[in-house]
Amino acid sequence: MKFDLNGETRGDYFVSHEMKKVWQVEMDLLDQLLKVCKEHNLRCWVDGGSLLGAVRHKGFIPWDDDIDIAMPRSDYEKLLAHAAEWLPGQYELISAENDANYPHPFAKIQNANTTLIEREHMNYLGGIYIDVFPLDGVPENRIARRWHFIKYKFYIKALYFTYRNPYRHGHGPSSWLPLLCRRLFTVEGLQHKLRAMMTSNDYDKSKFVVDHDDGLKGVMERSILGSPTPIQFENVTVMGVEHPHDYLHQKYGEYMVVPPHSKQIQHNFYYLDLDMPYKEYAKKNNR
Repeated sequence: MKFDLNGETRGDYFVSHEMKKVWQVEMDLLDQLLKVCKEHNLRCWVDGGSLLGAVRHKGFIPWDDDIDIAMPRSDYEKLLAHAAEWLPGQYELISAENDANYPHPFAKIQNANTTLIEREHMNYLGGIYIDVFPLDGVPENRIARRWHFIKYKFYIKALYFTYRNPYRHGHGPSSWLPLLCRRLFTVEGLQHKLRAMMTSNDYDKSKFVVDHDDGLKGVMERSILGSPTPIQFENVTVMGVEHPHDYLHQKYGEYMVVPPHSKQIQHNFYYLDLDMPYKEYAKKNNR
C-alpha cells in the first residue's frame, strides 16, 4: 500500500512526514513477507503492538515505528533456512543463525537500501526492518515455567552486556559488568544457549506458548492464538490471532484505553537514512 506522505493528525497525535516514510518502508517489508508466507504455506501474524494497533487504531499505533510479526517455531525455522532464496532484491532476513554479530534472539527482515543504527552503544548496522519473533512452547508446570524464564532473563541480560559498548557510561564501575560478561561469555555462545532453552518445548505440542520477548506476561494457551485470522491494518488485510480480545487483554489489560502522552513511547533512532544502502554507509564510515 502507499501512504499520503504528508504529515497528519491521528487522534491528538501528529504523525510526521518522516515517520510515514518509515511506515511505508515497513509496510513494503510486510508485504514481501506475507507473499513468501502465502506461497510457502507458512503461518505468520501480526502480534504485540502491531496487533494492538490493528484493533485499536486500524493500523500503526500513531507514536509507534515498527511492525511485529510472530511465527510458530517450525515455520520460523523454514523461513530462516530459505529466506535468501525466497526474498527478492534488497530484502534480507538477519538473525543469529546467519550473522554471528547479531545481538537479538529473534529475526528481522530489513531493506538493504536503507541505513539504520538504533542505538550508538549497541553499534549494530543494518536497514529499516520489521521484527519476526519465533513462538515456542513453555512448561505447563508453573514452577518449571518460572525457572524457564529466570534462565531466559539471565541469558538476555548477559547477551546485552556482552554485546554492549562497555564504556557507554565511562571507564568507571559502570564498565565492570559489561567487561566481566565479555570475559565469561561470547555473543555466539549466549545465542546458542538461548536457542537451546527457547526450543526445549515444541510449540505445536504445548498447551501454553509464548513469544519469549514478552516474558511471563506473554504466556497463554495456544488455542488463543489459534489459526491466522484476517484483520485490517492500514487498509491492508493481514493475519492476526484467532482470539484477539483474549490475547490483547492478557498482554495489555484495558487495551482499548489510549495511554497518556507521558507513556506514548517512540523509538529515537541514533542514525537513519532512507536513501542510502547500509553497506554503502559502512564503506564511507569504515565500519
